[in-house]
Amino acid sequence: MPAAPSPKLWPLLWPLTLELLLGMLVGLAATLLAARVSDPAAAAFALANHISFTLFLLFRVVGAGIGVVLTQALGARQREAADGLALACLGASTRIGSFCAVLVLLGAEPLLRLMKAPPEALPLALPLLQCLAPALLLDAWNASMASVMRAHLRARDALMVLVAMNALQLLLALLLMPRLGLIGFALAVLASRLLALALHLLLWRVRLGLKLRAADWWAWRREPVAAMMHFGLPGAAENLAWRLSFMVSVAVVAAMGTRELAAHAYAFQVLHFLLIASLAIGLSMEIVIGHLVGAGRLHEADQQLRRAMRLAFLSAGGLSLAAALVAPWLMRAFTQDAAIVALGAQVLWLAVLLEPGRAFNLVVINALRAAGDARYPLYVGIGSQALVLAGGSWLLGSWWGLFGVFVAYVLDEWIRGLLMWRRWLRRDWLTHARAARRRVRALQRGT
Repeated sequence: MPAAPSPKLWPLLWPLTLELLLGMLVGLAATLLAARVSDPAAAAFALANHISFTLFLLFRVVGAGIGVVLTQALGARQREAADGLALACLGASTRIGSFCAVLVLLGAEPLLRLMKAPPEALPLALPLLQCLAPALLLDAWNASMASVMRAHLRARDALMVLVAMNALQLLLALLLMPRLGLIGFALAVLASRLLALALHLLLWRVRLGLKLRAADWWAWRREPVAAMMHFGLPGAAENLAWRLSFMVSVAVVAAMGTRELAAHAYAFQVLHFLLIASLAIGLSMEIVIGHLVGAGRLHEADQQLRRAMRLAFLSAGGLSLAAALVAPWLMRAFTQDAAIVALGAQVLWLAVLLEPGRAFNLVVINALRAAGDARYPLYVGIGSQALVLAGGSWLLGSWWGLFGVFVAYVLDEWIRGLLMWRRWLRRDWLTHARAARRRVRALQRGT
């Protein structure tokens, strides 16, 4: 059988970049609409989204696993095994998404109190979070189905789904939020996710030839799920550890007051845009390296990662410096409160240090995971995130306020990033890559 063609970075990178950019723009628009209601509404919006995003990371158990195992199977030209993995991920997504939806619906108030929601924000955040609960199940399905499309190198199709989804969400948010407030945003999210699910079902049938039966939505296929869990559990646990540590830092900021919490929320809206390039490169490289590992082309995987890392580091540094230079104007897009503007502009200068460090983690961790080395990022991540991100936010925040919390973010990203880069340069991932190829071949024999 002839070797599979080498996947290229650019055909994956530009659709993923646009996907992320569109998602950020919709989130920014919703934040601006919430800020027009009041700063407490913006703080409530931020708290509800922090909780939703934290639970969304549980979907990484499936999403990260299917992305790695499916690209390795496709790289090894094992289409039958790849189709079994795609169907298995759908059933697993149903179970995880249902659990998250019920958890949020029944436990919204305790979760918000755990986040130390300010008294003026809690009554606004509670109904928003409860209305977003059903969207978590829809997000679980959409995230997994989009991961399957990208693994098949159908990044442009996945982009088109996201364009339609975000266009509908933005349109409905603009129409509903002035009348219904934050509840209008929740309704816009639900409608847009339903549209995305319908489009994904169509693309699975037309592009991939996957025809779903009713049982596929709930079936638990033990061997394919076990293969996904081998990579997905460490990846999801590392992401969840970061999110939980980040939530500790948000709780530290919330205890400082509504003004600091609003400045933190607005600054992170800017930071989300800054990390788009590095995140898109990291997600693209996960797909590329997964295909190359499945094909046994490990030297080529090493060369691809080194080129991608140079690109990510340069883009992160340039974008963060540009944002720092115009920080006061960026903050005034959210609020006219001079104290909030000053706080946000101050911490955005730290982004010049933060984003290059984050580039290491967004790119190299995905490369290690795609090569089968999933546990090392977990062990390093848990240690640094608990001690430096969470503990550092509490300690430095008590000394220097919001500025100290952002210093903790910088230290955490650089400590983890340099350790990941050292792991790759020492080629400790090669043993895991060879073991991953053996697992894929075993999975094919079992289908």
